[in-house]
Amino acid sequence: MINRDRLGETFRKLAGIDSVSREEGAISIEIRKILESLGADIYIDDSGRRTGSNTGNLIAKFEGNSRAPALLLNAHMDTVEPGKGVKPEFVDGVFKSDGTTVLGADDKSAIAIIIESLRVIRENDLPHGPLEIVFTTCEEIGLLGAKHLDFGLLEAGFGFALDTADTETIITMAPASNRFDLTVHGKSAHAGADPEKGINAIALASQAIAKLELGRIDSETTANIGFIKCTGATNIVPDQVQVKGEVRSHDGEKLEQVTGRIIEAFERVVETSPQRDDAAGLPRVSFHVENEFPKTFIPETHPVVRLAKSAAENLGRQIVSKRTGGGSDANIFYSKGIITGVIGTGMRDIHTVREWIRLDDMVETARLLIEIVRLHAGQGPAS
Repeated sequence: MINRDRLGETFRKLAGIDSVSREEGAISIEIRKILESLGADIYIDDSGRRTGSNTGNLIAKFEGNSRAPALLLNAHMDTVEPGKGVKPEFVDGVFKSDGTTVLGADDKSAIAIIIESLRVIRENDLPHGPLEIVFTTCEEIGLLGAKHLDFGLLEAGFGFALDTADTETIITMAPASNRFDLTVHGKSAHAGADPEKGINAIALASQAIAKLELGRIDSETTANIGFIKCTGATNIVPDQVQVKGEVRSHDGEKLEQVTGRIIEAFERVVETSPQRDDAAGLPRVSFHVENEFPKTFIPETHPVVRLAKSAAENLGRQIVSKRTGGGSDANIFYSKGIITGVIGTGMRDIHTVREWIRLDDMVETARLLIEIVRLHAGQGPAS
């Protein structure tokens, strides 16, 4: 039932529409046009006012022809940089860019798959419950669209996000993440004439970072320093340096412990610095810690997992549950009580100019999604 060429053309068209984070307006208009032609009721929430995007999240609703409860389907509209002027190429069954930009398969392959699945469902009058399609903005810069989504527009209690690579898995466990932003405050001085009068903020930050355990802490926990910034001339002792990073863990207690150890390392270094200006309160460290997203844990007995595995089995395939180290919109939906499993589209080398995807993988994911919707339609009313 899948129209392979149509699916490929839909993806090609979407990939060619620029939609880096906060600039999703053009692709939202195109998606809206397609979904309205399929009979969807469309809502654009006001999240753009808070995310800085030139549009809000797009919510499309389809009435069901069965008594099944509402089912959520999710993907995000934004891409990372370099994502302007994408020229998708199709060679030997594989989509890629011209090598100067990302392709945008993350996550436009998901959008194309959902659209093709909806077309097939409508064309063949397949059974389905109410479908709530949510295409978010600003996922790549902190899940901002999902965080500011108008959840009052949704009724679904569970569903699926299409936002990972592996087409043979469903992600049922994802970590929580803390993001931290630290500033080490030192004291400026002439680096040649009076270095003794200064307090080098870079040196202090470096000492603290050297004491940290970074990378994989254990099987559940990771930590990373991803940003260091200091501006100034080489002949000035630097008086300020900013350090940003993150901690992720599937265990909430470990998340807070590792985050705390990082903050403590910076505080200890400034407190024990032999160079001090007590009158000015220097050196010192200021910091802000924010929970970027909560963890998810979906048991094997949940309908989301059973649906995905049963649908795959019906197609002669196997889907296995998987734990991931990444976050997605599914984390935010989960925190709002919408249990959301994450399934793959086949996208590879994402966030690089080498990104690629096989059309055959997209076709297989569309087949899986249609079978999920069909099976879900036979569930009857929510208990």
